[in-house]
Amino acid sequence: MSAYIVGVIVPLAVTLFFRNSKRSAKKRGVPVDVGAEPGYAIRNARFPTQLETAWEGVFTLAALFEFACKSHGDKFLLGTRRLIARENEVTPDGRTFEKVHLGEYEWLTYDKVFEKVCNFASGLAHIGHGREERVAIFADTRAEWFISLQGCFRRNVTVVTIYASLGEDALCHSLNETEVTTVICGNKELKKLVDISGQLHTVKRLICMDDEIPSSASDEQSGRWTITSLSNVEKLGQENPVEPDLPQSTDIAVIMYTSGSTGLPKGVMMTHANVLAVVSSVRTIVPGLESKDVYLAYLPLAHILELAAENIVAGVGSAIGYGSPLTLTDTSNKIKKGTKGDASVLRPTVMAAVPAILDRVRDGVRKKVDATGGLSKKLFDLAYARRLSALNGSWFGAWGLEMLFWNFLVFRKVRAVLGGRIRFLLSGGAPLSGDTQRFINICLGAPIGQGYGLTETCAGGTFSEFDDTSVGRVGNPVPSSFIKLIDWPEGGYLVSDLPMPRGEIVIGGPNVTVGYFKNEKKTMEVYKVDERGMRWFYTGDIGRFHPDGCLEIIDRKKDIVKLQHGEYVSLGKVEAVLNVSPYVDNLMLHADPFHSYCVALVVPSQHALEEWASKLGIAFSDFADLCEKQETVKEVQASFVKEAKKSRLEKFEIPAKIKLLSNPWTPESGLVTAALKIKREAIRKAFSEELSKLYES
Repeated sequence: MSAYIVGVIVPLAVTLFFRNSKRSAKKRGVPVDVGAEPGYAIRNARFPTQLETAWEGVFTLAALFEFACKSHGDKFLLGTRRLIARENEVTPDGRTFEKVHLGEYEWLTYDKVFEKVCNFASGLAHIGHGREERVAIFADTRAEWFISLQGCFRRNVTVVTIYASLGEDALCHSLNETEVTTVICGNKELKKLVDISGQLHTVKRLICMDDEIPSSASDEQSGRWTITSLSNVEKLGQENPVEPDLPQSTDIAVIMYTSGSTGLPKGVMMTHANVLAVVSSVRTIVPGLESKDVYLAYLPLAHILELAAENIVAGVGSAIGYGSPLTLTDTSNKIKKGTKGDASVLRPTVMAAVPAILDRVRDGVRKKVDATGGLSKKLFDLAYARRLSALNGSWFGAWGLEMLFWNFLVFRKVRAVLGGRIRFLLSGGAPLSGDTQRFINICLGAPIGQGYGLTETCAGGTFSEFDDTSVGRVGNPVPSSFIKLIDWPEGGYLVSDLPMPRGEIVIGGPNVTVGYFKNEKKTMEVYKVDERGMRWFYTGDIGRFHPDGCLEIIDRKKDIVKLQHGEYVSLGKVEAVLNVSPYVDNLMLHADPFHSYCVALVVPSQHALEEWASKLGIAFSDFADLCEKQETVKEVQASFVKEAKKSRLEKFEIPAKIKLLSNPWTPESGLVTAALKIKREAIRKAFSEELSKLYES
C-alpha cells in the first residue's frame, strides 16, 4: 500500500512545485545598462560583470592547457580506438562501401599529451616554421588535431582552421588569403592538396598526421614543398628542444573559416581571450563538470562549437574519446555489422551535437520502434506519452516510481545507443526543434543545453541552463556576453513591442572577435565599438526576450523576402516548421518577389516515404520513381499543411508547389555546410531549372 501512496503523493508534490515555480519564474537574465545605440539589453542574472576567465591567473588557451596538464597529469586525456580491420562490402546493386572493425580506446594521459605537444612545438621550430607564419589544420577531428593546435599555441603561431569537407575553390581561397606556409593534414586531405598544388602560392611544408605517406604525393611534389609525418616532427622536437614562446591574451589564436553558407568562406580572427571567455562561461553553466566526465568528440574541430568544447573538457581534467559521425553508433554506416560503435565502447557522460545529428537519433529510434511493431511499439508510445505529459507539467504524467519503471523497461534500451551514461547534451549550430528536444529529454533522460552564438562571437551568446525545461528558446546570456535587441523598423520589430521586446540581436563582450581577416569593409559593417570600449557584433538575427530573460530566435533579416503582393516571408522560420514533417530529411523554401507564392525543394526521408507507399500498395521501381509520383507529392504537401496549421503559418508562407529530390544533400555535394546548414545560393544554382518549372503555370 505504501508504494501506491508514494506513487500518488510524489507526482502531486512535484506538479505543485513546478506550478508554483512557474508562477514565480526564476530570473535567468536581468536588464543591464550598456552603451551604443538605444535598445533593450540583458545580462546573466548570476554575473553582474562579464566573465573573462574561470581559472585564476589563466588568460590564454596555452596557459589553460598547461595548467590542466600539471593539475591532472596521470589522468586520461585523449583516447583513440584501435583499428582491427578494414574491409569493403558490396551491396546487391553493386555499390561498394568501406566497413571498419574498431577495438577498445587506447589512451594518452595529460602528462603524455603535454610531452607530445612540447615536442611538436619544438619540432615545428626546427623544420623552419617561423613565429610570424601561419599554420593551417586541414583534417577530420582526431587526437592529432588537438595536439597540433596546442603545439602551435606554445609557439604563439596562429592556426587557420579549415573544414575537411571544404571544396577546392574555398580551400584554395582560405590557404592563399592567409598565406599559410605549413599545412597539417591527414592522408585523405593530403591527396586533395596534391590535386590543387599548382593553385597554392605560399605553402612550403606539409605535415601528415598519418605515418604512412603515399609515395605518389612525395614524388609528384618534389621541390614544391617538403612532406613529413607528425610523429617525425615530434621526434625532431624531442631531439632539439626549444623554449616555448607563449602568447598574450590579445594575440590571435585562430583564424576560423566559416562554412561558407553564403559564398566563399570568411576568416574570423579570434584572440586567446575571445575563446577563453566562452570556455570559462560554459564551465560555469554545465552542472558538475569535472575530471570524472568522459566526452565523445566527433564534430569538426574546425567548428568553434567543438573547439571550445574540447578546451572546456581538457580544462577541467576530463577525458576526450574520439569518434566520427560514420562510426558513432553500432548501426552507423561505416561500422562492420556485429561490432561496436564509438558511443557503445566509450560510454560518454557528456556530448555536443548539432540539431541535424539529434534529429537523426530521433528518426533512427522511431524507425526501429515502428519496424518492431506489436507490443514493443505500444509500450514505447505509452511510456513516451506519459513522460511527455509529466514534462508538460501534468498532474497525471509519469513521475516518481512510474518514471523509474518506464526508464528501466523502455528507455534504458534507447539510452544504450549512446552508451547509457549521457547526463548532459550541448546543442548548437542551428535551432533545435521542440519535438526533438522533448524526444531527447525523455528517451535519453538528459537535459539539453541549447546554445545560440556565431563563429564571430566564438559560439558565445546565450545558453539554456540545465533546469530550464522550456522548448523553442535558446536560453539566457552566457556570463561573458551582454545581449541587446535594437529596433528594425523595416521588418516591424521594435523593442517597445508587447508583450515582449523584439528586435535585431546584438552581442557584446570579451568573446566578440576581432573581425574578418583582410576584409575591413565587411568587418566595419557588422562590428562596432561603443563609447565605453565594448565590442559588439550585429548578428542579423531577430529575437525576443521572455520575462525571465531568456531569448527566442524568431526571424532573420537576410531570410526575409517580400512577395509580389507585399507579404513578407521568413524563409528560415517556415523551414523550421516544415522540417518537423516526418517525410522531410532536408528542404529549402524559395520565394520570388515577382510571384505571389512560395515553392520548396524537398529531400524526403526515404524510409518514411517507402513505408507510406507500402501501406497504400503504391508500386515503384526505386526511390527516384517514388519521388516523381503525384500521390507522393500530394502526401508530403499535405503534411506541410498540417504542420503549418499547428504553427499558425499564414497561407502565403506555405509552399504552393514542391519538388521532391531523391538524392541527399551532403557536405561533399557542396549543398550543405560541414555543420549541415543549407547553402541557399548553391542549391538555387544547382536546381535553377527545377525552381523555374515550379513557377510555370
